[in-house]
Amino acid sequence: MQRIQFKIGKEDVIIETGKLAKQADGAVTIQCGGTVVLSTVCVEGEPKEGQDFFPLMVDYREKTYAAGKIPGGFFKREGRPSEREILTCRLIDRPIRPLFPKDYMNDVQVAVNVLCIDENNSPDVLAIIATSCALQISSVPFLKPIAAVRVGYLDGAFIVNPSYKELETSKLDLVVAASEENVVMVEAGASVLSEEEMLKAILFGHAEIKKIISHTKNFGGEYAKPKQAVTERVISDDVRTKVDAKLRGKVAGFHALPLKEERKEAYKKVYDDILDQFDQESEDFNESDVKYYTECVEQEEIRDLITSQKKRPDGRGFDEIRPITCEVSVLPRTHGSAVFTRGQTQSLGTVTLGTAADQQIIDALEGEYKKGFMLHYNFPSFSVGEVRPNRGPGRREIGHGALAERALKSVMPDQDKFPYTVRIVSEILESNGSSSMATVCSGTLALMDAGVPISAPVAGIAMGLVTKGDKWEILTDIAGIEDHLGDMDFKVAGTKEGITALQLDIKITGLTEAILKTALEKARIARLKILDAITNTIASARPEISSFAPQITTIKINQSKIGALIGPGGKTIRGIIEATGAEINVDDEGVVQVAATDKESSAAAIRMIKDLTEDVEIGKIYEVKVDKIMNFGAFCQINSNTSGLVHVSEIANGFVKKVEDHLKVGDVVQAKVLKVDENGKISLSIKAAQEELQKQQ
Repeated sequence: MQRIQFKIGKEDVIIETGKLAKQADGAVTIQCGGTVVLSTVCVEGEPKEGQDFFPLMVDYREKTYAAGKIPGGFFKREGRPSEREILTCRLIDRPIRPLFPKDYMNDVQVAVNVLCIDENNSPDVLAIIATSCALQISSVPFLKPIAAVRVGYLDGAFIVNPSYKELETSKLDLVVAASEENVVMVEAGASVLSEEEMLKAILFGHAEIKKIISHTKNFGGEYAKPKQAVTERVISDDVRTKVDAKLRGKVAGFHALPLKEERKEAYKKVYDDILDQFDQESEDFNESDVKYYTECVEQEEIRDLITSQKKRPDGRGFDEIRPITCEVSVLPRTHGSAVFTRGQTQSLGTVTLGTAADQQIIDALEGEYKKGFMLHYNFPSFSVGEVRPNRGPGRREIGHGALAERALKSVMPDQDKFPYTVRIVSEILESNGSSSMATVCSGTLALMDAGVPISAPVAGIAMGLVTKGDKWEILTDIAGIEDHLGDMDFKVAGTKEGITALQLDIKITGLTEAILKTALEKARIARLKILDAITNTIASARPEISSFAPQITTIKINQSKIGALIGPGGKTIRGIIEATGAEINVDDEGVVQVAATDKESSAAAIRMIKDLTEDVEIGKIYEVKVDKIMNFGAFCQINSNTSGLVHVSEIANGFVKKVEDHLKVGDVVQAKVLKVDENGKISLSIKAAQEELQKQQ
């Protein structure tokens, strides 16, 4: 067994191999505090015949035993991956994917399991470190070791790997993955942090990563498996000559066509002309080689166009954003709606306002919690003009939705000021680059259209990078081809004041500080332009929410009266709901939310709740109903849950011989509360109420 131990921040970290999962090609456990993660790597000895892409599969699972819990539900075992597990799969996949040789095509599977978890140490960044170590000791030709840390920002200082509790008040939740030399992946949510602060946070994280790699880069040592050979793909001279003859010099031309459909058709025509040069029935013909070399030429031509000729495929300047249009209130009955279009990317955003009963309940390893703000992203096949079945959301859709949700979360109002559950849905109607950032923009527009009092509008932009040797260029608002053939997809979202979300993916082995700094600054300038387009359409949230949304009124009742409101088996509260049509939610603190689409229903429900729960106030005049007459006075009902006594001496001025001479059962009169004794008995006075009302007149 191999074992190393070192510190990350204040915590001891232990990495081991040779004890668990020994039949895997590489298996590593990492422990930090009470959190233990196992990462395994398995690999096929040979690539599949005709394989023309790298088949990497990453799976990450959190089993409830890790937190000492038994799964809920009928089957009592874990089911399909949760949204958080899928997002963590992506978090592990993205930094390791660029670090395999270009021509390596063997199937590789990374399987990560959380074996144990405590209340302080998050398993996701530990999983990245363990996966890098498992790849290092396996036979997979992994190019260089990486590591990852989470960075928080508390009291003006950056902290490494903050606890769950520290993250609750942190202005930043940043995950950085990097090699010793360069940053390879960034994922962040922030409470409006400036570009300068964000860059400092990334560099702070990279400095911590260098310390980790100094311990892990030689992990396994002589016990690591020999690396598999990578066979360089050889393209015949015949294929090179024929593809060059038909394609060289034409790539920029068909990518300059204005419509995606035209570009697609032009490319198809050239590709068909290339294939016509070959005897496709020949045993020596290999279309995979033709396709591969065609893409190589296309990439070379685009890179040369950008880095040498200083031109973009569609003719835009490097800092130019495609034409933007914004519309709000596009759907008649939704609570808020908007369409944001940028070039050939279009997002329809809708907002639905719900009550506390609509909150999402998340059963996570660290405990159950509720979400009152959700954003869901859908990417149907028609958005790119393709024919394919539209199933449930895939990893990409979940990832894009989570990024947009993070971007908007920090500007959402507190629940005590805006007691609504808010759901945004982004339907991507067209896509040609950065639909997740279009989602941020349509979401902002739809929130303001719905009357949600966000603290500031948020916009997002995707930045690209194209490198050729020592040359590099940053591209603003990348289109699909620049994303596909480029080296970076850097999404930045934020307000005028700073960044709220960040996501960086690359296809090269790392980014320098100069590239990061330039990209952040250019993204800031672009974001301000998009925000101008948004605020020119709708400057701020509408003063009132939609008439189709539930009108929520919040009242506070005494905690001791919660039982009276709910009633035996919920009978009382159900009766109010049925009688008024309002929706009523009450929490353990006595906060009651009454939701209804019309004021009359809401007022009726509130009146009934107050009747049941309000404490009688001494000196206040109530409208009471005579319930029972006795020789010594009359018992009167103050509300449905409270009654008091009007003594015979308090019915009228002067001598009252018989109560029946003045009152009968069913009479409704005004009575003033004189006192409430230690047993809760209430004394009322009709004559005192009359005297006070006469004075007020």
